[in-house]
Amino acid sequence: MERQNINDLMVFLVVARERSFTKAAAKFGVSQSALSHTLRQLEQRLGVRLLTRTTRSVSPTEAGERMLQSIGPLFDEIGSALDGLNILRDQPAGTVRLTAGDYQIQCYIWPKLRTFLQQYPDIRLELDVNYGLQDIVSEGYDAGVRFGEQIAKDMISVRIGPDVRFAVVAAESYFASRDVPTHPKDLMQHRCINLRLPTYGGLYAWEFEENGREIKVRVDGQLVFNTIYNVLEAALDGFGFAYVPEDIAKLHLGTGRLRRFLEDFSPYWEGFHLYYPSRRQSSPAFSLLVNALRYST
Repeated sequence: MERQNINDLMVFLVVARERSFTKAAAKFGVSQSALSHTLRQLEQRLGVRLLTRTTRSVSPTEAGERMLQSIGPLFDEIGSALDGLNILRDQPAGTVRLTAGDYQIQCYIWPKLRTFLQQYPDIRLELDVNYGLQDIVSEGYDAGVRFGEQIAKDMISVRIGPDVRFAVVAAESYFASRDVPTHPKDLMQHRCINLRLPTYGGLYAWEFEENGREIKVRVDGQLVFNTIYNVLEAALDGFGFAYVPEDIAKLHLGTGRLRRFLEDFSPYWEGFHLYYPSRRQSSPAFSLLVNALRYST
C-alpha cells in the first residue's frame, strides 16, 4: 500500500472517531480545509462516501462505519506494537492519553504525576477534562477515571483514591435569613446550584442515604454549571446550596466561608478508579503511569 494511502486512512480514522474536523485538525496540526481535501481524495479513490458532513456535525456513513470497525483496531495494534519497542530504550517514552473530570485531575492525578513526569521526561501526557462517561476505546484514550461502581466488567480498574463523600454547603450570606434544611427533601424549597452531566444531558440529582435507603433529590436554582469548581465558587458567592466533594470544601469550611448541612445523610462512595481495556497491550510508559497513580492506604 502506498504511503499516501496509509496517511489518508489515518486522517479518516481520527476524523471519524472525533466526529469533528476541528478536533482532528488540532491533532494533526493542519487546517480543516486540508483534512477535508484529503478525505475527498480518499473517497474519490475508493469510489464510496465515507463521511456525512453537515454544518454542525460529521459522522461515518455505513461504508465509513464498516471501515472504521475493520481498520481501526489494526492501526491501534500497530500503535501498541510501536509503543512496545520503547522497552528497548534507556528511558521509557511515549504518549499516554487520559480522560477525567477536573476534580479528579486536580485532586488525584496531577499531585502524583507532577513528580512522575519530572522523573520520566520522555513520557508525554495528554489530559482531557470531560465529565461524560467516555467510551475510551472508540475515542482513542488509553484510560479514563470513574467511580468504581461505574466501570464496565470487561475493563481493568485500578483504585487511585480513597472513598469519596459529597457535602451540602452554603455561605453565611445565603442561609442567614432562611430556614436550615434538616432533611434532603427540604432542599427543594431552597435555591441550589446545579451541575449538568453531558452523558445524560440532564441535571445531576443529589444523592443521599437514610437508614440504608437511597434518596435522590432534584433541586432548582438560578445557576447551572458543567464543572464542579464553578459550582463551589457560586456557593462561596452566596447563590445557594451546593453539593460538592467534601475534600474541596474543607478549606472553606475551616475558614468559615462555608457551612455544611445534612452531613448525616451523606454516604461514602467507592473511590475513583483508573480504567482501561483488558485487551490493551500495556507499554512501559503506561504501566509506570498506572503504578504512579495507584492508591495505597
